[in-house]
Amino acid sequence: MLRERLITAFLLIGGFLGCLFLLPDAAWAVVVLLPLVVGAWEWAKLSNFSISLKYIFVLINMLSAAAVYAFDAAQWVYLASAVLWLLLVPMMLAYGWQLKSAVLRFPMGLLVLVPLWAALVELRTHSAGLVLVLMGVVWIADSAAYFTGRRFGKHKLAPTISPGKTWEGVAGAAVMLAIYIAIVLGVLHSASFNAWTWLLPIAILGGLMLYLSIIGDLFESWIKRIAGAKDSGTILPGHGGVLDRIDALTSTLPIAALVLLHADMAQMIG
Repeated sequence: MLRERLITAFLLIGGFLGCLFLLPDAAWAVVVLLPLVVGAWEWAKLSNFSISLKYIFVLINMLSAAAVYAFDAAQWVYLASAVLWLLLVPMMLAYGWQLKSAVLRFPMGLLVLVPLWAALVELRTHSAGLVLVLMGVVWIADSAAYFTGRRFGKHKLAPTISPGKTWEGVAGAAVMLAIYIAIVLGVLHSASFNAWTWLLPIAILGGLMLYLSIIGDLFESWIKRIAGAKDSGTILPGHGGVLDRIDALTSTLPIAALVLLHADMAQMIG
């Protein structure tokens, strides 16, 4: 299992970095449709859609992505994503809402997946490095929470949703994220650019992304628990499905893009 996991991770990271830094913008937009399509299919399965509705859901996701691209409507889907992750999902988790109806699951799935695609595309047009730095926030937070939780975890974060997550893991993620932010700002700092003047807003954004990554992780765990599934799929050996790998990205990147690209903060990582 560990060997499979490492091989899959190596291939995914290598392929992702190659596409991120080498492809032109239009080709990148097409490539990142792949996780959108697979993630949509997994969401449809977890939501117990009929076979015809599964195909319709995947098609609507693709058409929605095309419409966002054609009409330059990314900021609107980011706003919708912010409502989902900052209001609706926390209420869903707090009150145990299952929302099994396809009438609810269909638009919810669109709001989970399409804004992530839009963020990956728009952030990449600004800077491939920016995409990598933001995804690094999620990867580091997730890894630090996992290892710290395994070593020191005693106090459960959400035992009825995801028993393995602990408050000690959250603390470990926060510490590692602070170190990561300091390293990034240190690398960006130069004689002509004082990156440290951005410390407070970037620290606030990092804290928001940490919170959202936890919410995204818990939300996918909740959806799988409702469906009685261990993983969202089996397409990634040793890792499960695509949704298992992008859960925290769905909740973080769209809101980070909204803040960075529409508040003139992205200039620091050009």
